[in-house]
Amino acid sequence: MAGRKTVATNRRARHDYEILDTYEAGIQLTGSEVKSLRAGQVQLKDGFAVVRDGELWLEKVHIAPYSFSRAGGHDPERPRKLLMHRREIDRLAGKMQERGLTLVPLSIYFTHGLAKVELGLAKGKRTRDKRRDLIDRQQRREMDRARRRR
Repeated sequence: MAGRKTVATNRRARHDYEILDTYEAGIQLTGSEVKSLRAGQVQLKDGFAVVRDGELWLEKVHIAPYSFSRAGGHDPERPRKLLMHRREIDRLAGKMQERGLTLVPLSIYFTHGLAKVELGLAKGKRTRDKRRDLIDRQQRREMDRARRRR
């Protein structure tokens, strides 16, 4: 996609969760956090989003302190406010409550200079589902190899 620079992706999320729908949200950041993001110093592995008091918050996402910032920079794992329209937040909160779904960050990227996060409305996979996915992926690879050899 033109004008989109991906900073980090959460590959583990697609393994651990079944992604039902995706959403885009802006992130409210401090200056040193933006510098760290541009340097690619972010970990999404344990992150998730919650609705608290009608606002959407990104939790447990580690953005490393920027080494050249003054006064120590920022707290690496502080909750960060996500920016979405009120209707979207209310709709997400309803889906999360009634069906027991989770919001996980799939990727963080810059679009036209603004930091955005792609959120996935997800349902946790069981161990047998994960094993089934691995077997299916392996079979697809073998079929592709056989097709190429012909």
